[in-house]
Amino acid sequence: MTKYLKTAYPFGVLGGILRGLSFYVLSIFNPDPTNLSLVFGYVITPFAVYLAIKFYKEFANEGFLSFAEGMTIGAVTYLILALLSALTIWGILESSPSLFEAIQTAKWAVLEQNKEVIIGQVGQESFLLTQANLKGMSPWDVAFNDGIWKIIPGMFFSILISIILRKNKLTS
Repeated sequence: MTKYLKTAYPFGVLGGILRGLSFYVLSIFNPDPTNLSLVFGYVITPFAVYLAIKFYKEFANEGFLSFAEGMTIGAVTYLILALLSALTIWGILESSPSLFEAIQTAKWAVLEQNKEVIIGQVGQESFLLTQANLKGMSPWDVAFNDGIWKIIPGMFFSILISIILRKNKLTS
């Protein structure tokens, strides 16, 4: 397991730092950086997972990679990336209440703008529950949501990349 951690850790940390940095830079140019930040996450996450798995295959495992090894490396990478990303975003939002308020205001505006569509699709009760949840939203909620949206595509890309890069040793 140490071999997996040694390989995945630097790429997860690098991806997490890039995610936090992208959120910070986007917050300078956009009052609600959360949506654009998710897009950057969909680029950074598979890139970090690919590099970690490829590096493990080529340099730590003599050019071989089983599906299970690829999935393990990928999981460790995207979990570290998601954790660092969430913690960084939480720290940014805690230190900048005005940014959090801008995000909350932007999300409230989207909710109100789409009120009729939402009520038509999920009903009045769900809409009112969403309003209540939005009022009670905290910086941690925004950060946690971002972390979750690194894990879900991370799983998908780990499967895909592990299958593509898989090369098993021949046994005689």
